[in-house]
Parts: sequence; C-alpha cells; structure tokens
Amino acid sequence: MRKTSRLLSLSALLFCFYLCFSSLCLAEQPSRLSRGQDIYIPAYSHIYHGNKESPLLLSVTLSIRNIDPKNSIEITTVDYYETEGALVKKYISKPLALGPLGSERFVVPQKDNTGGSGANFIVTWKALEPTNPPIVETVMIGTQSQLGISFTSRGQPLE
Repeated sequence: MRKTSRLLSLSALLFCFYLCFSSLCLAEQPSRLSRGQDIYIPAYSHIYHGNKESPLLLSVTLSIRNIDPKNSIEITTVDYYETEGALVKKYISKPLALGPLGSERFVVPQKDNTGGSGANFIVTWKALEPTNPPIVETVMIGTQSQLGISFTSRGQPLE
C-alpha cells in the first residue's frame, strides 16, 4: 500500500513538473526591440455558417497598441485589402504618432462586406529608438437573429 502511495505521489509530482515546465517552454517569447516593421493582420468582413454557407457579416476593429512605456512610435500605413489582394481603403493619408502606451483604432462597419472572408490589413510603423513592437490585432463581431460571434486575430510581422 505504501509503495502504491509513493508511486502515485511521485507520478503526481512528475506530472506537475511537466505542466510547469511545458508552460514555460510554450510561453510567448518577448519581442525583440525594433525601429519599425510591416505587419500583416488577418481580418474577416464576413464568415460562413450553416449548411448553406450563409455569410454572417462582421464589423472589424483594427487595434494598434504602443506597448512601449518610454518611446513613441509613428504609424505610416494602415491599408485594408480584400480577399484577392486588391487595396480597398487607405485609412491614413499622413503619419500618425502614438505616444508611450497609446493606442488607435480603425473600424470597418458590419454592413461593409467589400473585404470578404480573406480580408487583411497591412500596418507599417517606425520609431526613432529601438522600441517594443506594438500589439496589432483585429476584433471581429457579428450578430444576426439570435446568432452572435466574436473573435480576434493577431498581426504577424513581415520579413
């Protein structure tokens, strides 16, 4: 009985160690400091649902968050593209400054389905000093009858 109890305790301890170690290995690595990037961000002006693949229109909010507590960044491009890659809209015509810990948002209304299910944004930013890269993501929300959905997509820096 004592052997079984010790074996169970040891197994539990090893399992806990595995969980702790694996979560450390899977934790998101901190971003390297940068002076600028082009970032690709998935967006969905609609998704399909049901047996007939009916489109559910979504509003899209692009959020750009300067997570650096000391340095400002400058947003130079916020371009919205449709599924086939054609430019739909340029959201800014001149650079936009974001102070330390500042944020900005851009909205594609729910009734605007020009982007399609494969829409995306390209955001370009730059900084004078090496800076923590911003968090750039989209939040999609849609409702229709009693159906409601929301989800996010995180941006990916382009090389």
